Amino acid sequence: MWRRSFSSSSSSSATATSALRDKKWDALVIGGGHNGLTSAAYLARAGLSVAVLERRHVIGGAAVTEELIPGFKFSRCSYLQSLLRPAIIRELELRRHGLKLLKRSPSSFTPCLDGRYLLLGPDKDLNHSEISKFSKQDADAYPRYENQLENFCKFMDPLLDSAPPESLQGVSSFKDRFKNGIQKSSFWAHCLRQAIALGQKDMVDFMDLLLSPASKVLNNWFETDVLKATLATDAVIGTTGTVHTPGSGYVLLHHVMGETDGDRGIWSYVEGGMGSVSLAISNAAKEAGAHIVTSAEVSQLLVEDSGAVNGVLLADGTPVRSSVVLSNATPYKTYMDLVPRDVLPDDFIRAIKYSDYGSATTKINLAVDKLPQFQCCKIGHPDAGPQHVGTIHIGSESMEEIHSACQDSVNGIPSRRPVIEMTIPSVLDKTISPPDKHVINLFIQYTPYNPSDGSWGDPAYRESFAQKCFALIDEYAPAFSSSVIGYDMLTPPDLEREIGLTGGNIFHGAMGLDSLFLMRPVKGWSNYRTPLTGLYLCGSGAHPGGGVMGAPGRNAAQLVLQDVNKS
Repeated sequence: MWRRSFSSSSSSSATATSALRDKKWDALVIGGGHNGLTSAAYLARAGLSVAVLERRHVIGGAAVTEELIPGFKFSRCSYLQSLLRPAIIRELELRRHGLKLLKRSPSSFTPCLDGRYLLLGPDKDLNHSEISKFSKQDADAYPRYENQLENFCKFMDPLLDSAPPESLQGVSSFKDRFKNGIQKSSFWAHCLRQAIALGQKDMVDFMDLLLSPASKVLNNWFETDVLKATLATDAVIGTTGTVHTPGSGYVLLHHVMGETDGDRGIWSYVEGGMGSVSLAISNAAKEAGAHIVTSAEVSQLLVEDSGAVNGVLLADGTPVRSSVVLSNATPYKTYMDLVPRDVLPDDFIRAIKYSDYGSATTKINLAVDKLPQFQCCKIGHPDAGPQHVGTIHIGSESMEEIHSACQDSVNGIPSRRPVIEMTIPSVLDKTISPPDKHVINLFIQYTPYNPSDGSWGDPAYRESFAQKCFALIDEYAPAFSSSVIGYDMLTPPDLEREIGLTGGNIFHGAMGLDSLFLMRPVKGWSNYRTPLTGLYLCGSGAHPGGGVMGAPGRNAAQLVLQDVNKS
């Protein structure tokens, strides 16, 4: 396939490989995704010699821009920005390094087959007017709902930007045990103060949100089907669960934790596509002295008899030495594939092996020659309108529609009426498509990894599913299918093979309540350290989880620096 990538001009030549081999590095980072690059930037800024080893020809991992069709630059996997931690943007000076965020207002559009529609966004008057078309009661309740979620996000903020208060692993001195005890006491005391400030009623509501199905949370707030369904998509995106899955309320909260330029819950496009996030972070890392190499696949970790890491072995046989290695790969890839056999404890391996890496996500990137014209808007001109700016929710007019789509996947077949989140970044970003043409992202659920009625390896089966998605959009925007110039589709096996996401899971592992905080990736190892001395996990499989957040990379780097300075 004709292809051009835009994330970095990092070196990948024989000269670069020789440079890797000829010195012992202070730290190596496996994987040039945004978290790995973030770790590298912080470590390099602290004065360490750092090399980033990326398997693909382009850095960025899932936050990547690729020109798969001439003139059309796709955010191939992740497609919106909000979760990137403000501290990272500020501390790494990412705006100076080229990061430009394009706010979306309105941020959401849900067309209905009965001719109605719902627009939502940062404009409170617009929200009240739009929701009032369906329910005055819901329109009045919506600001209170948003305010409560914002308070919960403020409560969660300190947890995102620090390592979990994990117990010390292995043999440790009295001084280390004492220091760890003080740190844990301080952490929990701070949480208690925050809980008291939140108040008992809100704390109970917070626990209800964490533990409940999203359907229960939203039913308690609202009566309008289309409003509840629009909000519920945030609770299931990237998961195999339904709106009725206990704990899906947390996933809903996770997706409103972010901000754009200080505005909470506002998602933005990134000029140049999501690869520009990775590029800005890599620019910060390289400015600090980090060495970033593409087409450098790691085949195995080098481990001494003592159980300490001593570097990595590249797929071409090149050894690269370091006593500190950070893995941005998934926990499964890191521990099951890269670590030599019989090195890790059996109970640890068992916990990693049987963690949930399931996925029901497919991403389709399209080049189109005109904007979709939604029947419910009855606008006869081709220009972009408010309905094109934000996320367009297709096939999500009720929570039961979402549930039915999920049940198809549970039964082994791709959803007959998929849940589709459509975005058209070229409406705001004029750098990613030719004039008068557009880039469209479709984030689609639910598609099982191994469908029972066919195979994703069968081109006809793949084409049939893509056409099913386009036909569903046609119901809302007639003739959409005829506007498609070309497309790129990533099913769960494709996401695993191309991007390295085990099971195709965009979060490096499920975000259920049994896989968060002190239990991410597994109990006893939540603070980025691993059973191997010198090996750290810095990707989305670690706390606080998935999304283009950067927090695992930053937190892991800070822990590494603590350990390096202590030794």
